[in-house]
Amino acid sequence: MIGYQLVRKNNENKLLKGIIVETEAYSQEEEACHGFNNKTNSNKTLFGEPGIFYVYRSYGIHYCLNVVTDKKDFASGVLIRSILIPGETERIASGPGLVTRRFGIDLNFNSANIISNKSLTILKGTLSIKTNDLIQTKRIGISKANNLPWRWYLKNCRSISKRAKGDKNPDLS
Repeated sequence: MIGYQLVRKNNENKLLKGIIVETEAYSQEEEACHGFNNKTNSNKTLFGEPGIFYVYRSYGIHYCLNVVTDKKDFASGVLIRSILIPGETERIASGPGLVTRRFGIDLNFNSANIISNKSLTILKGTLSIKTNDLIQTKRIGISKANNLPWRWYLKNCRSISKRAKGDKNPDLS
């Protein structure tokens, strides 16, 4: 999904578009996934059809936006960690909570289909991303299964929530 666009249409039909520049993957086979133990009322969306949004509240403070992947009845998803919004401050959506705050995403988007949803969607971007444009590293902000290299980000972007050790912010001047 790196390089794809997150697009939000608000009540006044104004569009906010940003490029997905950082993601993390989760699977029910590892203990950091919300579906690791079993399906509950709060995580049942994660077990749904691929191509729907899974939105949850983290620590009772902010929302996190995920895309359900793989197959129905198997909890797996991709967390959208950071978005680059052209024309805005580079760090305005550089973290999962900042993404949902800037795009006005809350639990009302939980279970929404990415394609048929008129307010929030993901579209193919115009960037041509190659493997060497990406950094793959361990996931962050979790205490379990944090050794899995299931986080990716766009190397030449300053809108990343946290860079891998030794990876310096690019000089874009």
